Amino acid sequence: MLFHSAIRGAQDGQWGRRWWPAHGALLAGLWLLVQTGLLLYYRGPRYAADSWRYLEYAGSVAQHGYYKFADPNDRFVYEHGQRYLVYILFQSFWLGLGAGWWGIVLGQVLASGLAARALYGALRQLAGGRTGAAALATGLFILWPDIQRFNCFLLTESLFISLSVLAFAALVQVWAGGGRAAWLGLGLVLGLTLLARPNGFVVAAAAGVAGLAQLAQRPGRRLFWTAVGLLTLAVPLLLGALNQQLNTFFIVETYARGELMFGARAWAQHPAAALQLPPAGLGQVPRVLYFAAHNPEFLLQLMLGKLFVFASGLKPQYSRLHCLANALVLWPAYWLAARGARRPDVWLPARAFLLAVPLLQAGVVMLTVDDWDVRFLAPVLPFVFGLAALGAARGLAARFPTPPPGAGVPAGR
Repeated sequence: MLFHSAIRGAQDGQWGRRWWPAHGALLAGLWLLVQTGLLLYYRGPRYAADSWRYLEYAGSVAQHGYYKFADPNDRFVYEHGQRYLVYILFQSFWLGLGAGWWGIVLGQVLASGLAARALYGALRQLAGGRTGAAALATGLFILWPDIQRFNCFLLTESLFISLSVLAFAALVQVWAGGGRAAWLGLGLVLGLTLLARPNGFVVAAAAGVAGLAQLAQRPGRRLFWTAVGLLTLAVPLLLGALNQQLNTFFIVETYARGELMFGARAWAQHPAAALQLPPAGLGQVPRVLYFAAHNPEFLLQLMLGKLFVFASGLKPQYSRLHCLANALVLWPAYWLAARGARRPDVWLPARAFLLAVPLLQAGVVMLTVDDWDVRFLAPVLPFVFGLAALGAARGLAARFPTPPPGAGVPAGR
């Protein structure tokens, strides 16, 4: 298995025994090398198709302190930008300092470095101080190009990935006994992640799943069922908020086109009979529910197709080498992640969080549409790699150095 051999290679032999104690410095050097290589490869900040809408909003905020309408009748940039508010404010901060695109990108690189360090620390704590899983997951986080390359792009992905990882680390700090400061830090990072992009609610929802997992372990489960009841009562409010959040998206239109990937005709599905489309005037959530009620078989066909293109890493525009790399790394990672999710010695809410993020994101993609690239998959890969590393390291725990007394937090806490 690729993940097992990666750990064995670091631990076996004289080289491993000599250099493993310095693996933290090696990871830091590797991170610096990767970032430098990517900046050279892309020749600095990379402008993409969606970059204009963030930069236009952020530039107006940097100049005026608020978004100033160039055309009062054209509200798309403003209304759509509200769903990416934290990223736009992040851009406006650097633009306001006069640092330009380079400031934005270097800020993203710095945030990614902090996230890599936070991921390592959180997984090491969860493993009781052992370093194997932490080093493997952090190494994959640093080396996987479909994650790190976004640091060079003027898009939301880089900052969103960093904030999501920092949210996981903040959750672990709560468990580690960080007190009120840890709770405040968790709330702050979850709030920033929630407002960084529309699917930021996935991370907040995963934190909710982690909280339910913790409550479910308490005797009597009274608080657990109380929380479930309150969430059930809140469903109409949550659906209303979601409907408002989606008012600049056109989900049913992608259904009608049979798209598995937004704007791409490749692998598009074709219905066996004429589709029944919702009437005009409905919100996005009622439109989706109407389509599901009247076209259930075709919707299921679309959902399964979108799950495949999302999770498999196989897309028609990818090279054979790219597809092969995804198959050799991601597919075993999913299997190992399932093993890691069942480790009883790792804090249950952390496992629930790591598992909930990719599963919830998969559900969002199935009900909306996948991206033609990896903009929806990349943000969940740090959590897949984290669980996979926990699953791989369990069988090789004897090969890792024994931590000194007091290293890490006891797993049974």
